[in-house]
Amino acid sequence: MVISYNKNMCEFCTKHGDGKIWYKNALNYSQDLLSDLNRRRYIGSFFEETIRNGFETLGRLETIVRKKGRLPENVKKAMVSRAKTEHFGQVLPIEEVRDLVMKSAALVRMPCACRWTTGRKEMRCCYGISFGPEPWYKDCDMSYFGTAPDAGIEALSREEALLQMEELEIHGAIHTLWTLMTPFIGSVCNCSLNECLAMRTLTGIGVETMARAEYVARVDEDRCSGCGLCAERCQFDAISFKMNCGRYVSAVDSDKCFGCGLCRKACTQGALELELRYSLLPSQSG
Repeated sequence: MVISYNKNMCEFCTKHGDGKIWYKNALNYSQDLLSDLNRRRYIGSFFEETIRNGFETLGRLETIVRKKGRLPENVKKAMVSRAKTEHFGQVLPIEEVRDLVMKSAALVRMPCACRWTTGRKEMRCCYGISFGPEPWYKDCDMSYFGTAPDAGIEALSREEALLQMEELEIHGAIHTLWTLMTPFIGSVCNCSLNECLAMRTLTGIGVETMARAEYVARVDEDRCSGCGLCAERCQFDAISFKMNCGRYVSAVDSDKCFGCGLCRKACTQGALELELRYSLLPSQSG
């Protein structure tokens, strides 16, 4: 099996993670980064400039893809480059989310800007993890959600936030970590393929402004019953079926798998696990 590790994320980790996984670098959560005036201005205009304008741009680009069949490569590269500079994300399994949450100094919960922009649904599934309520109150205009400018933000304990995110996963939410002007890490979002701007950018026009997790799903074929629950839960179309010893079992396409772990949650046989993506590289697999 040949697994292609995400070269761009290797470069991202080298630049922002001191050669290690970028979101484990404590400097990316520092108050020094938050105090940067350009970053504060970016956070202040984030809902309008990044989310609303992002969905409008996505709609125009989807029209181009429908007419032309694909986007020009220079457009794709420009979108990815801008995302890495301003608002770049990565899928995380719940174990990694748990580790970040339990180390966070303060947490706040707020409405999902993507869901509000597309359907005026207020679903509180986004969590600020780097700083407490005061900077959010000061810098974010929550009137975007039809509330008073300083409303809509809740301070939570680590335990409360984690329990809520675990419950969201049960209902199909994918956990993603996001920067607010890279490398400052601002939030963990819990969204789904059809409602998240980044995921719709991936499926609608084939541009990855959100990286795969450091993990990939693996099937224990001896345990797999071939029931198909994992394939139903996978939002990235990464699971199919193959014949093994006269019966059908699940098969994971590692190039499509984003390592979210939802398939593992759905499996009643304990046949799916996550393992480090790079551990499957030919040079490391023997």
